[in-house]
Amino acid sequence: MTAAAPLAATPVAEPGKRAFVLAVAAQKGGVGKTTTSVSIASAWARFHGLRVLLVDLDPQGHVDLAVRQQITDAGGPLSSVLADRGATPIGEIAASTTVENLWVTRADPGLLSIEERLAGRIGRETVLRRAIERSRENFDVIVLDCPPNLGLLTINALVAADRVLVPAEPSPLGLAGVHGLFDAVNDVRDQLNDHIEVLGVVLTRMDGRNTRTNSAVLASVERTMGDLLLPVHVHVDAALAQAQLAGEDVFAHRPTSRAAEQYQELAEMVLSRR
Repeated sequence: MTAAAPLAATPVAEPGKRAFVLAVAAQKGGVGKTTTSVSIASAWARFHGLRVLLVDLDPQGHVDLAVRQQITDAGGPLSSVLADRGATPIGEIAASTTVENLWVTRADPGLLSIEERLAGRIGRETVLRRAIERSRENFDVIVLDCPPNLGLLTINALVAADRVLVPAEPSPLGLAGVHGLFDAVNDVRDQLNDHIEVLGVVLTRMDGRNTRTNSAVLASVERTMGDLLLPVHVHVDAALAQAQLAGEDVFAHRPTSRAAEQYQELAEMVLSRR
């Protein structure tokens, strides 16, 4: 596949525009959180022509690993933007990619110590929001890939976000942390961000072979979550692992796969619910 030409590091601002900010959050790893962030961000850029900024808040840098072959320049360190209390627009450190309309803010080692560096500072929960506010006219959508915990980086994402998408595995353990995340969203709404809402829960890693188990889990989740459970589910698909090994999104690596189809459908559903 021939790569597209690298893009400018920062798209031109459109006065009056306010990007929709989506946090993708989960309290545990291994539920497809980063895959979901990467896939819907890429789908919006590819199929909807939206200018998308994907922000990697996870110190493990999984977004960087997932699309490493599609990133065309280094960008800048996110930890410096946060340590500087959000004085720098987040778009200024974005790295361009081979995907038209998609930019990535890359994780860096400094994120490992950012909670300690911000400890005791007034307004430490709002530094990301300040950096994002300075770039909302440059993008249509900003996707925040959160760490798999409820630490300061995730709280910053919830404070900055308009909506939260929660990926979860269809198992008791996979769903165990969902209500804790709901509680955190409620706390943030009460104290720091009065318009944040949970957009929905998407079940990932569905195993098509275990239809009886899946049906039982779905019935249980529907009873407890109601309309928050999105009707689009993402099944186990080797195409996702293969795409990650190749360092590119599933639409570039396996565009006709079931996972590509399901993530495109999920991206459209999230847009319709924002």
